[in-house]
Amino acid sequence: MELIKQGAEAKIYLADFSEFFGADLLPGERVVVKHRIPKRYRIREIDEKLRKERTVREARVLHRAKKFGVNCPHVYEVDLRDMKIAMEFIDGQRLKELLEAIPPEERLGLCREIGRQVGKLHRAGIVHGDLTTSNMILRDGRVYMIDFGLAEFDSTLEARGVDLHLLKRAMESTHYTWFERGFEAVLEGYAEVRGEEARKEIEEKIGEIESRGRYRERSWVG
Repeated sequence: MELIKQGAEAKIYLADFSEFFGADLLPGERVVVKHRIPKRYRIREIDEKLRKERTVREARVLHRAKKFGVNCPHVYEVDLRDMKIAMEFIDGQRLKELLEAIPPEERLGLCREIGRQVGKLHRAGIVHGDLTTSNMILRDGRVYMIDFGLAEFDSTLEARGVDLHLLKRAMESTHYTWFERGFEAVLEGYAEVRGEEARKEIEEKIGEIESRGRYRERSWVG
């Protein structure tokens, strides 16, 4: 078992399924195990309730996303005693680095596929909550979305707009030399799934969210 990531809420391990869960299932299969760790500063009953709710929600989100055609990990096992989820290990290239190393046309093609995946996710009534190219992996020519810890069931235009606005800001920060054309390609892919009217609606909402941010910045300076 190998610890590969530790965040504020959870530890992420790469493990053999039977090794981690003590069950003779999927022998030799590498899986990602997400363990939501206890928080000592919280009252124990509240901590357990929150961890259980978040574990169940993430598993349900992944199941529904998969049902709607989103490329994301399969959930193999949910352990609500220790608040662990065992899921498919997506072994591939992280888009954060890959997008900087490939030709522009290939890059835009992947950005369109990102948009299609986000469109499918939103069609399922889910927002990811942390859309960045760090949470996207290319495996066998397919873009996979990972790390659904902040995902929510929310089909409102506001939530979808915030989701894509966060992706736009993440791309501007990480891929600043080409992010404008790249995000345009994301919206093109989104429209392929959701339609041109939905694209227009979401672009207007993103613009509104950005204008709110500019207003707060001016108010703070003033």
